[in-house]
Amino acid sequence: MKKIFLFALAAILPFALQAQTKIGHVNFNELVTLLPEMDGVRETMNAANKEAEETFQDMYKEYQAKTQEYQQKESTWSASVKETKAKNIADLEGRLQEFQQNISQELQQQQQQLTAPLVQKVQDGIKKIAKAAGVTVVLDTTSMLYVDEAATVNLMDAARKELGIPADRTIESLQQQMAAQQQK
Repeated sequence: MKKIFLFALAAILPFALQAQTKIGHVNFNELVTLLPEMDGVRETMNAANKEAEETFQDMYKEYQAKTQEYQQKESTWSASVKETKAKNIADLEGRLQEFQQNISQELQQQQQQLTAPLVQKVQDGIKKIAKAAGVTVVLDTTSMLYVDEAATVNLMDAARKELGIPADRTIESLQQQMAAQQQK
């Protein structure tokens, strides 16, 4: 009798647990991207990228000028002058490569530092609305292969409201706004 009871309990338990689990879903990346505070991050990163590009261009112009000078005058220089000039050009080339590697890493770190509090804000907002809605699991639709949105609770509207994202702010409207700013 005890075995039959345990078997019945084992068969019913997964269904009972499933009935108690309420699953919700959000698009996490969309929420982070649409946060009004991300506009400031994008502006800061655009400025940093522009500054890095200008610095690189200045360095590259110097490299080009020295390379061009070398090509035009090498036949008139002594061997030691050629060697010195060639070393200077090689040093400039090395600094260009080093700058590209370093600035890429620095810009990534800067973006991570600027977005970390916003990511945390979205995570906290999702937790808050999930608890209020009685949701025990929240899936991120961007990292799931398949989510049956009809069988889960869509928390996007509540999350947008909690995070202060205006209803008319969409990925499409943001892309249009950014494209218009680039054309200026």
